[in-house]
Amino acid sequence: MKKFTLAALAAAALAWGAFASAEQAVKLPPPAQDIAASSGTQTAVFAGGCFWGVQAVFQHTKGVMNAVSGYAGGERATAKYEMVGSGRTGHAESVQVTFDPKQVSYGRLLQVYFSVAHDPTTLNRQGPDMGTQYRSAVFYRDAEQKRVAEAYIAQLDAAKAFHGRIVTQVAPLAGFYPAEAYHQDYATLHPESPYIFINDLPKVAALKATMPELYREKPVLVGASSRS
Repeated sequence: MKKFTLAALAAAALAWGAFASAEQAVKLPPPAQDIAASSGTQTAVFAGGCFWGVQAVFQHTKGVMNAVSGYAGGERATAKYEMVGSGRTGHAESVQVTFDPKQVSYGRLLQVYFSVAHDPTTLNRQGPDMGTQYRSAVFYRDAEQKRVAEAYIAQLDAAKAFHGRIVTQVAPLAGFYPAEAYHQDYATLHPESPYIFINDLPKVAALKATMPELYREKPVLVGASSRS
């Protein structure tokens, strides 16, 4: 059986996704406000539907050192896939992004998140997935992240950048809990899965098409970091 590269599959998925996927990339301006670069690494947590696709997008973003699928918004005891799937735990499927602020700013990560990672105008739903666990949410770690996230949402709403009002929740991060191992690097490990091909690979291809300066071909994988 012929094997295809992830780039080739992503390009094909983008063409397919133009009429098969409900989540369309939107070319957005960068945030007018941002956080100044500092030494060391920083983390950010984003929720935008199934974490497979959100993780894949950030794994292909320059300056990102790690992107881990997990759960945020609920308690540690309920941070399990089977329980989160009930929609009653308060958790959202989320991705914790560890990044080098000298290579990519928090504001630019927000730009990627709102532009290609998900549709921020759909309430408790992304693509075929429905429920509060699939809500759009930015979980901020400090006042600076809160300030920049809220300002960017206001900027995009004022510019009418989307077909509807942004419904993204901006909430404090009480805790992030990594998901089960089989959820990590899922889009890279299963690119020919119909779900990944239709819903997630178009997001990776859209990142390359709309923000080539932030795109990197080789993703940074959780599995690779755990072996290093």
